[in-house]
Order: sequence, then structure tokens, then C-alpha cells
Amino acid sequence: MTQQPDELADRTAAELAVAYRSGAVSPVEVARAVLQRIEASDGALNAYCLVDADVTLEMARASEQRWHAGNPLSAIDGVPTSIKDLFLTKDWPTLRGSKTVDPAGPWEVDAPAVARLREAGAVFTGKTTTPELGWKGVTDGPLTGVTRNPWDPSRTAGGSSGGAAAAVVAGMGPLALGTDGGGSVRIPGSFCGAVGFKPTYGTVPMYPPSPYGTLAHVGPITRTVRDAAMLLDAITGPDSRDWSALAPPQHPFTADLATPLAGLRIAYSRDLGFVTVDPEVAALVENAAEVLASLGAEIVEVDPGFDDPVDEFECLWFAGAAKATAHLTDAQRAGMDAGLAQSSTQGLTYSAQDYLNAMERRMNMGVQMGAFHETYDLLITPAMPIPAFEAGVEVPAGWPGHRWTRWAPFSYPFNMTQQPAISVPCGFTDAGLPVGLQIVGPRHADGRVLAAAHHYEDATGWWRTRPPRG
Repeated sequence: MTQQPDELADRTAAELAVAYRSGAVSPVEVARAVLQRIEASDGALNAYCLVDADVTLEMARASEQRWHAGNPLSAIDGVPTSIKDLFLTKDWPTLRGSKTVDPAGPWEVDAPAVARLREAGAVFTGKTTTPELGWKGVTDGPLTGVTRNPWDPSRTAGGSSGGAAAAVVAGMGPLALGTDGGGSVRIPGSFCGAVGFKPTYGTVPMYPPSPYGTLAHVGPITRTVRDAAMLLDAITGPDSRDWSALAPPQHPFTADLATPLAGLRIAYSRDLGFVTVDPEVAALVENAAEVLASLGAEIVEVDPGFDDPVDEFECLWFAGAAKATAHLTDAQRAGMDAGLAQSSTQGLTYSAQDYLNAMERRMNMGVQMGAFHETYDLLITPAMPIPAFEAGVEVPAGWPGHRWTRWAPFSYPFNMTQQPAISVPCGFTDAGLPVGLQIVGPRHADGRVLAAAHHYEDATGWWRTRPPRG
């Protein structure tokens, strides 16, 4: 029976693996379907900054031969996968959303996660958009323009992995490789209705080192939690170029998904004690807490107990922006994203003592959250305090503060503490915009976070709702 391209493009990675194994579907058919979807849909969304159909089909044909021979390289062999344009990718330019990067390269090296994807047989669909140098929580910039939300193109997709999330939700490839330094997989996950998972820092090796230091994590963006676990299983292999990487996991993350929720003690914080939350978002997250309780978890309303660390996070983040742009000429700076230029200038005003004081706050938060998780197995919060706002602006109209950090208070604290955290869809506002539930675990409890998200997703099925297509 011939499969329709639209139907193939909407399949999850797990569904494709089953179809490939049975021979019902070919990786080449799926690659063509996804390329057709990109051609039809990406003009309105601007999720991709590079598409190379010849390479995509070449990789798909090689995968097809492996499946026909009964020798797939992994569970994601042949699955269309996009790469955020912050990851070095051999033979493709990595411009990092910036006019300051020379497209001529040379481009001879894969980042660790990209190398692991090649080894797993993933089919690369292209590079997804990012704000310049991945510096903010929305995706727009002078090089690639504005990336838009599949549910409402007048709204932002979030960032900085906004292109990745928009691509996944619009059926332009079921797997996406993203980064998260202050919420950059969870923000677009929440705004676009995708799963965005930030694993424990060091779980996925990173090279080159991020200018934002040990705030920056590598993580998957997918339609489902199972797909996120499948992608994570593929990219956690060791790489000697990352001095801070953890030892490889001892068993697959997909094996953790069946772990039951019964007996878990889950802390539920409505606002972390300092966040103003949109009423529709608050109500949907409240409902999600009730679902988790119905699945056997004990839900306890309690805040973690730290004050907003935004000033310390901005010290660390803007100092990173200053480092990332230190080599640029005045002429290059003149063409940069204005907010990045301002933030990098602010980063130069911090002293070494300011930076070390921010690090001290960060370490104290880590101690505090370690003690918190001695009592509570997980923490749940809203992923974002608001739904997606107008595309093309850093801060929604009327919001206090002029930087993106001021509307992302649920995400950056857990980059500071390096904990695993996931955003999973938990419903829609009356305007039809997705809302995300954040589940946070203690360091190294990635499997526990994925299992809780998987059971919640399975009980609710929000991921099955697809955005309209023009």
C-alpha cells in the first residue's frame, strides 16, 4: 500500500523505526516526504537556514540499503533529523545565525553530537535557524530573519532552538538537535508544543566549548518523549574533545520510559515563589499536576526556596556574549543583532569578582536543589509563564524588563544548577497556543524525568494534535 507523503512526514521516529523494520516504508520515501513538507511549509515559518536535498537523499538511500540488508546502525537509522546551526557539520557551513561568520569555512569537522548522529545512520535534513550566536530566547536576527510559530505565524517560535522546534512540530523532520543555555530547547518546546529535553550537563559531549561555559547543554527536540529518548541514546557517545563530559550512560534512556510513577514524591511549584504566571498557563499546569497524581505520584505543593537568580544569570550569560564577540571588528559589530551588541557590551562591565559572586550563587543553588531532591523525586512547574507572543521582538509588549531573561524565569535557574529538565505539552490556550509543563529532576536522574514525562504524555495525548497547514 502506497503511503501518502503528508502521512509519512507526520510520523514519529519510533513509528518510522517500526515501519522500516517491517519493510512497509523506505527511508527514501520518508526523506522525500519531509523534503516536500519543507518546500511547502517553510516559506511561512523560516525554520531552516540550509536544506541540501541531494545530501538528504544520498543519506536516505544508504539507510535504505542497510535496512534491506537487515543491518541498521541504530533505532534512528533513516530518520530525518535537523541540526541547529550552532553545531559544526562537515561539508555544511555553520554560520551561527551571524553575518560575522565566513561561509567559505573550511567546514571539515562534525561536532560530537553530529558525529554520533552520522554513526547512527540519521538522515540529515539541513540546518535550523538560531538567533545570532544563540544568545536569546526568540529566534530572529540579521542573517536569517524571523522564525515563526507553526500554530500562529504571527507569534514567535521561541529560541534559541526556535527553528528546530518549528521544524519538528510542522512535520519537517521528527528529530531535531538543539542546545539549551538558559532554556533554549524548553522555551521553543513550550511555545511550539514540542518536547524539549535538557539533560544533565555533560551527558552529551560538546565541541567547540560554548562561550557560555557550563550553562550550555545539548538536547533533543521531538514530538514525543520516546523520540527524545531515542535521539538522546544516539548522541551520548564519548568524545575526547569535551573535557567536561560525563561517562556514557550505562543503559539506554529508552529503557527508563516504563519506570512507573507510583511512589514518586513530586514537588509542585506554581511560580517558584517569584514568577507572575498567565492564568491560562497556570490552569493547564494545575490540570497536569492532577494527571500525575492520578498516575500514582504524590504531589506536594512547595517551592524550591531560592530567590530569582536573574542578575547572577545575566552576569554569566552576558559575559559569555562578550567573550563570543570579543574578536569582532567595529564594522562587524555594527551589523550584529542590536540586543546581542548591547548584552556583550554589558558583559564587559562585570569584574572577575562579579563573575565569581555569580558562580558562588550558582553553586549555592546547586547545593540547595540537591538537598531539595533528597525529599522530592521531581519538581514540576510551568515551562514558561506565558504562551508565545509576537514574532520579531525580544520581549512581549508591556513586559517589565527589556531582555529575554525577564520572561524566562522557569528555565535559566536549572541551567545554573545543571539539572535535567523537560518541557512536555500540557494543553492549549483559548487562542490555540501550546503550553508546556516543566519536569525537573536531580542531576543524573534523566531517566526519571523522561519516564514521568512519558507517562504524562501517554495519559493525555496532547502531542497528537497537529497545527493547521496552509
